[in-house]
This record gives sequence, structure tokens and C-alpha cells, in this order.
Amino acid sequence: MRGLFNSRAKHDYLSDALTLLTGWTREGEQIRRTLVMDDTQHAALTERVKVVADALRLRPEISRRDEETQIRVGHGDGEPLTEGEVLLAARIEDAYRAVTAS
Repeated sequence: MRGLFNSRAKHDYLSDALTLLTGWTREGEQIRRTLVMDDTQHAALTERVKVVADALRLRPEISRRDEETQIRVGHGDGEPLTEGEVLLAARIEDAYRAVTAS
């Protein structure tokens, strides 16, 4: 059973999970997503992400440029992605669908 949770298996698991997150790109040890939305949707998304990120004790980078919201998840300092960071990306996708559906 121990072999299932070694670092290689963990890396494969996270890579597999990332392939299910369409629109996210990997840049080293960070993942990134650009979303097209208006200012109201951006504010709603940011608030939802804050709640989830606080619960997971993570700090994504969220910035706004023109009509795009850019999100980065991960440390970027050589630390590998964690399950929590991939989970956060999935929850960001859920929040994005929720704020753009209305």
C-alpha cells in the first residue's frame, strides 16, 4: 500500500488531475488560468475564491487586466504543486462557471 503514495505516484496523480482542468496551463511548479469576464463577475469570482483559498490556507495570485482575470496557483519557488493547489484550481473552475452562468 505504501507504494501508492510515493512521490512518483503523487506526481502522476496531480498530472492526471491537471489534465481534467481545461484551460489551466502549467508553468514549472505553478498553474495558470486566464478568464474573460466583466468587472462584476471578477469581483464575485474573487470573493468566492477567497473563501475557498482561506479554507485551504492557500494564496492564489489574482489580477485583472483589460477584460481578463489572470489566476496563478502554486508557490513558484521550487516547491512542487500540492493536492490542495490542484483542488483550489478545480474549485476556481466551479466558481467561474457559477458567476458566468447568470
